[in-house]
Formats: sequence, C-alpha cells, structure tokens
Amino acid sequence: MAVNTIEWRGGRVVMLDQRLLPTREVYRVYADHREVARAIKDMVIRGAPAIGVAAAMGLALGARSLRGGADLAREFDKMCRTFAATRPTAVNLFWAIERMRKVFARNQQRPVDTLRTLLEREALAIHDEDVAVNRKMGEHGAVLIEDGATVLTHCNAGALATAGYGTALGVIRAARDAGKRLQVLADETRPFLQGARLTAWELKKDRIPVTVITDNMAGHFMQRGKVSCVIVGADRVAANGDVANKIGTYSLAVLAHRHAIPFYVAAPLSTVDLNCPRGDRIPIEERPAREVTHVLERQIAPGGVKVLNPAFDVTPNELVTAIVTERGVARPPLGRTLAQLASGTGGGRKPSTPAAKAEARKQRRR
Repeated sequence: MAVNTIEWRGGRVVMLDQRLLPTREVYRVYADHREVARAIKDMVIRGAPAIGVAAAMGLALGARSLRGGADLAREFDKMCRTFAATRPTAVNLFWAIERMRKVFARNQQRPVDTLRTLLEREALAIHDEDVAVNRKMGEHGAVLIEDGATVLTHCNAGALATAGYGTALGVIRAARDAGKRLQVLADETRPFLQGARLTAWELKKDRIPVTVITDNMAGHFMQRGKVSCVIVGADRVAANGDVANKIGTYSLAVLAHRHAIPFYVAAPLSTVDLNCPRGDRIPIEERPAREVTHVLERQIAPGGVKVLNPAFDVTPNELVTAIVTERGVARPPLGRTLAQLASGTGGGRKPSTPAAKAEARKQRRR
C-alpha cells in the first residue's frame, strides 16, 4: 500500500492514527517513548506485528534520552516494562522487546552514542523484516486461495496491522497479484469496527472487491454456500496451534467447521509462542467498556450498564485447517509442524506442481 502504518523519520516515530480511519488520514509524530507506549495502548496503532515494530521504535526513541552511568540498565529496563504493559495478548510485543533487550545487553558497556545507534538499527531491521516476512507469507498462502473464491476475513490483518502488506490480507493481495479473481467479505468486527473501518478501506484502496457484513451475518452466508474459505490473522499462536485472535474469531471457526469450509490463519513465526503450551494459557486483554457502549463517540447503551469487553478469543487447533507462515504452511498436527517450521527443519511446503496443488485442495476439502 502507498500508506505507511509506521516509520522512523528524523529521530521521531510517525504513525497513521487508525482510530480516525476511514474518514481522516492523520499522521501522529512522537518524540517521547512514553507517547509511543500510550499510542499502542490507545490503539492509534494495532495489530500484533505493528505493535512489535512500534515498541521497538519506541525503545529506540527512548534510548535517545539515556545518558549512561550506573542507572543506564535500570532506565532501559523501566522503558521495556512500560511497553510490556500496553497490550498483553500480542506476543510480537514481547518478542520485539526481547530483541531490543539483547542488543542493549550486548552493547551496554560501549559508548552511549553507539548504543543508541545500534538500538535504532535493530528497530529498523524489525520493521523491514516484517514487510519481507509478510510478502513470503503471501506467496505461501496464495496457493490456498482458489480462483474465483469468496474469502471471509475478520478484524484487520492487513498493511495497517503490520509494517506493510499484511498477514491475512497479504495472502489475499498475493492471490490477486497471481491473477486469481476473488472477492472478500469483511466482518465489521464489533466493537472497534476494524473490519468495516480498516479492512474495507485497505481493500478499496487496492481495488480488491470487498463487501462489508455484520459479524452475525457470517453463518447465513456460509449456509448459503457464499463463502469459499476463511482467513484471519493472529495475536498469539500457542505451541499446540491454538490461536488467539480478535474476539469473534472462534465463532467463525465453529461456523466454518460446521459447513466444511477451510479456516486458515496467517501469522509470522514471531507470533508463535513456543513457550505457551496451549491457548488457555494466553492472557486475554480486557478493553474499556466505552468501546462497547459507544460507537464513534455516540452512546448506544444505557449509562451505567455492566459491560464485558474481552479483546480476543481462542480458537482450538482442531478447528484450524492450516497456519500460513513465512517458512511455509503448517498443517495438522499443528504443534509438530509449527515447531519444525520454527526450527527450520521443515513441516510446511508450498505445493509446487499442478498435481501437488490438486492434492492440497483435496486435503483441504476433507
């Protein structure tokens, strides 16, 4: 996309304010790491890969205020803890913080100017790697999309949720670029409306046919044979292949299973948490009640009513047809193939011949 989700510009972090889309394109410029942390928490930027990039850039920004001396490690650790407290479900956040911690640990005895430069370089590498990883995922995942397919997606797993290109929408983009005709059904994704506001905006800009539906219409269209497959992103994938994604994803997976529709997840290996054995160990963020009681600042629920607002749910691995990563497509048993992909020993392959592709289609229908 021509729009940059996040970038490092002249020693500042610049983000597209996603809260204002689709009606306004406003870029925020941050000169203080605490402002970047607040932007993550307030969802100026969202999506697990983009959150990781923002945290890395925020730490690079914070490093500019480090003055060296005995308190250097304590001050950097405080910055890391500030970012770790922003969005607890998105594992890319902690993955990026850990990468920045390692750079700091290896170089904290060097001159502070050198340390700042190395932290900035690592943040930029995390940004650029994310774009490259998304494009590789797109290549692997595009094979799964049939020509003429209608793809249902939930929330926003596009360029706006990453440093660029996207995870689930990256697969859709790659399929389109491979010459496949397709159309997209975008769940509006209550309560924050990332599908209606962001996914529809992205796909319209890219001239990919998109139709917005309310979340509770998905079963109707599946029942009538209007959905070829479902593809979503993820905020954390447990070691056994359970997937935490935007609230409502589990419902879609159950519906897809009922109607024998393939349910795909597109997620970089940085989103796979091999230290988390299963989905019930994933922390689920509880968001403010106002996101439910108000729509675009207009109150729609009675004042004082009780509200539950979990931001994510967990889809059990048995409902997941495959997980698309930058190293290939992981198929059941997901725990084993994800571990193989993470270690670089295989586990997923892109079908390379017409016969292999036909066999892959047959397996998906099963």
